[in-house]
Amino acid sequence: MEEILEKAKHNMLLKENELSEFACKSNEAILLKKDKEDIRPIFFRDIDRIIHSLGYTRYIDKTQVYSFTKNDHITHRVLHVQLVSKIARTIGRSLKLNEDLIEAIALGHDIGHTPFGHKGENYLNYLCQKEKIGYFCHNAQSVRELKDLEKLNISLQTMDGILAHNGEILINKYKYNKQKTKKDFIDELNNAFYEEDYSRKIIPMTLEASVVRLSDVIAYIGRDIEDSIKIGTISREDIPKEITKVLGDNNSKIVDTLIKDIIINSFEKPYLTFSEEVFEALMKLKDWNYKYIYASKEANKHQDIIKELFYELYYCYLKKVENFTEGSKLTQSEKNLYEFVKEKDTSTNIKRAIIDYMAGQTDQYFLNECVENIREIDIEALYN
Repeated sequence: MEEILEKAKHNMLLKENELSEFACKSNEAILLKKDKEDIRPIFFRDIDRIIHSLGYTRYIDKTQVYSFTKNDHITHRVLHVQLVSKIARTIGRSLKLNEDLIEAIALGHDIGHTPFGHKGENYLNYLCQKEKIGYFCHNAQSVRELKDLEKLNISLQTMDGILAHNGEILINKYKYNKQKTKKDFIDELNNAFYEEDYSRKIIPMTLEASVVRLSDVIAYIGRDIEDSIKIGTISREDIPKEITKVLGDNNSKIVDTLIKDIIINSFEKPYLTFSEEVFEALMKLKDWNYKYIYASKEANKHQDIIKELFYELYYCYLKKVENFTEGSKLTQSEKNLYEFVKEKDTSTNIKRAIIDYMAGQTDQYFLNECVENIREIDIEALYN
């Protein structure tokens, strides 16, 4: 039996002999603490641990761009990470990179995202600064969720790729730093919480992480257009012709163009790059999306209310935790809060623990907590 398992373990690594010289092999994986061995390579095991994590489960009801819409075909965070994974694995396989590492980074990269998307992230970042506990950014929070809150032994390369991803920044040469050490990673993670916009400076330690970083952009840039057309924010004819003649006018064409361009221009190179024509068109499309989609009235629907609720719920939670006494009669909502604060690694700051708790909530759970703890809200009316 042991002999068969050893052969099975060997079989799982067979294709790694064919990977590019720039790929990160499984035998290069670094763990922050020892772990028992099984037949799965470490990056493959990272995937399993991420998809079985509580944070991954909560992707199901987290905003991508549009909140408060009853259209079942609008993208949520759970679909976005799957699209990133598929696009990144297509590029990775074409360039002979490690698909297991790519998939692990892609599926875990947004686990730290807040309810109500980037707007929620901005509200928590404001609270962190106001409370003098540093900053909030979803990529560092994703690592914190996996490493510190759920205490999963995920490889350094996977966590580094998650930390280094930033779909809001677009560059035309994605490099990596193979010399990065365990200490470098820990320092960067810490700095991301305590130095403003530090995460924007981070260069990943693997080319696989760079693939995920640009695949994040490829996954949302056209998909957000399709979602916007579905709910009437824009029409397909609104997209400038100078962009569509290069990239195409729908998500399928845009994704196809961008993937092929990356593969052609990055083949057998230690970095990733687009052609100048495609990169210029992509930059213009990204700017256009920000102006006509992300800044639109529909994408910001009810955010004046949500912003107030974030602040009110945070201070309500803080007051409850500070006034907690043993033996108090608790509602289920209060039990959930206290158990989280008590069980998680919150030795640094109770305020940070509450930020952690709010960051992990789904859109619906957040709204239910507001009704339970601060004031009555007609949730159904928000969707009309």
